[in-house]
Amino acid sequence: MPSGPTSDIIVEETSFLSNGDATLKVRLFRPKGDGPFPAVVECHGGGWCVGDRTNNDSMNSAVARHGILVAAIDFRMPPHAPYPAAVADVNFAIRWLKANAERLGTHASMIGVMGSSSGGHLTLLSAMRPDDPRYLSIKRPDIGEDASVTYAVSLWPVICPRGRYRYLKGIPKSRAHPVLMEGIDRHDAFWGNEDAMAEGSPVCALERGETMRLPDVLYIQNEDDNLHPRCDMDRFVSAYAQAGGKVTPELFAGASYDFLRAHPDSPEAQRALGIVCAFIKDKAKRA
Repeated sequence: MPSGPTSDIIVEETSFLSNGDATLKVRLFRPKGDGPFPAVVECHGGGWCVGDRTNNDSMNSAVARHGILVAAIDFRMPPHAPYPAAVADVNFAIRWLKANAERLGTHASMIGVMGSSSGGHLTLLSAMRPDDPRYLSIKRPDIGEDASVTYAVSLWPVICPRGRYRYLKGIPKSRAHPVLMEGIDRHDAFWGNEDAMAEGSPVCALERGETMRLPDVLYIQNEDDNLHPRCDMDRFVSAYAQAGGKVTPELFAGASYDFLRAHPDSPEAQRALGIVCAFIKDKAKRA
């Protein structure tokens, strides 16, 4: 595996899923050279309701230049597809990448997930419940049914949708940034109610004692993030460890909560990028 960055990557797109609801595309960031390379299925943020596979282009291309294949996917969103449709799309994307691993220069055992904000929630929830019948609902004869992964990179994830919803609802509108208020509407559109938010919360599921898969997790967040409550992160780290899982939290400073995506050339972003790539390579090598 390459140890340092290179400019030699290939960016290409294809459809990975076509059904009656939608045709979903994946943008592949592929390192040039001899594989097999570690690979991640990547999901963008946007409160589960906006954005597409191009949102994190700068970050994904930087990761690929470190010798990691990134498959950035689209997924179904409200108003046509509320929860759990997006998680089913992530589940299928993992299985699709495994089925095409050799052709794309990776190996099924080296595949993990990576996501930012609400995308960090989607990828980790799928990784923790790869066998959930709702998430495994999309079947295709040429695609297997093993959506398990051994590692996940969670970048400022909405780790507890209900916790974040209640946090946003508690902010006086006179003091809240419009982005925070938009978050309330997006929670409502995707989840419908707080019971669904709790059911689909990795934090709440762990605290309920639900039996789940526990891939190794790298959890990155800006220490001054006011969009992703620190208390929910702390709850997750504690509950994950108590359940027997391994999570590595990394706190950073930066100009914005999504510094790694929005300010990729900053010193903090470059340091975070190094940690992300080293984590992925280490976990893929051990798989």
